[in-house]
Amino acid sequence: MEKIKIAIAGMGNCASSLLQGIHYYQDKSNEDAVGLMHWDIGGYKPHDIELVAAFDIDKRKVGKDASEAIFSLPNCTTRFSKEIPRKNINVKMGKILDSISDHMKEYPENNTFVLAEENEASKEEIVNILKESESEILINYLPVGSEEAVKFYAECALEAGVAFINCMPVFIASNPEWMKKFEEKNLPIIGDDIKSQLGATIVHRILADLFQKRGVKLEKTYQLNMGGNTDFLNMLNKDRLISKKESKTEAVQAILEKRMEKENIHIGPSDYVQWLKDNKICFIRMEGKIFGDVPMNLEMRLSVEDSPNSAGVAIDAIRCCKLALERGEAGALHSPSAYFMKHPPKQFTDDEAYRLIEDFIKGNE
Repeated sequence: MEKIKIAIAGMGNCASSLLQGIHYYQDKSNEDAVGLMHWDIGGYKPHDIELVAAFDIDKRKVGKDASEAIFSLPNCTTRFSKEIPRKNINVKMGKILDSISDHMKEYPENNTFVLAEENEASKEEIVNILKESESEILINYLPVGSEEAVKFYAECALEAGVAFINCMPVFIASNPEWMKKFEEKNLPIIGDDIKSQLGATIVHRILADLFQKRGVKLEKTYQLNMGGNTDFLNMLNKDRLISKKESKTEAVQAILEKRMEKENIHIGPSDYVQWLKDNKICFIRMEGKIFGDVPMNLEMRLSVEDSPNSAGVAIDAIRCCKLALERGEAGALHSPSAYFMKHPPKQFTDDEAYRLIEDFIKGNE
């Protein structure tokens, strides 16, 4: 198969896990490929994905080969692929805009961004890089709350004629105006806000659906998350959490036949604990009533390495986006978005989304 040529905006922990995974599975077969939802999508295997361009703003990454940059500070995710060959792709200086929260300047360099000294790139420069590298898909891995920066890269994708996968909670694929822009350019988009392979959101959704199917009235629930990577440090600024909280809350509300009152549902990042690094700890509590209006409650604790948990989903999203490019499908891809993302243009139950993505892959949608 030909390679699927991708560009990445934001060479953080998620990009590290994605690139490690592409290399990790290259010597695997369907029988021993643990941790993938799909080994083959339209004939494409995980190792058929190739990085051709990368952007960041940290001086410890800009100018370095991507194989080195993904292990540079402040990245702290698990190194599960021991040897990553040189990509011969140097990380280019990107656009800063609102991609850094002011409060992060108060933390030691090892934990936060250190701005590169190079002049930030213009839209024209980034568009030219995307074109010259023959990028087919641009993956957005910018920090939560980077509203202006995400829209900037989405515009770059449109001008360069590149598909877009929005892994962050800035509403692009689920915004009718942006959907129309990608439709008019005959480009597919998948988004918004990637749903981890087995993370807090998918587990919370499944439990909420289970309550309904078993006749349990869900009355109150919370989901509290903490971690020690730059994502959680960034989210200490509550002003940057508006879209993130909306995305995670809506993902659960959408499962329920009757929406919960706002005061009875709380979902969102809660704190930054430096020594946790890329490990994410999630606490879920659900209170309800069973037969005879008898009260019950459920409490659950989930611990998982955050970035690898999303990388397998990203590998599937990339391959589905490639299929859409081959088929000439444009605009928001509803089935992949519903299965891979927390805030898709249209929500489905997880069972429905699973059936839809299988039909999409087979071309029977």
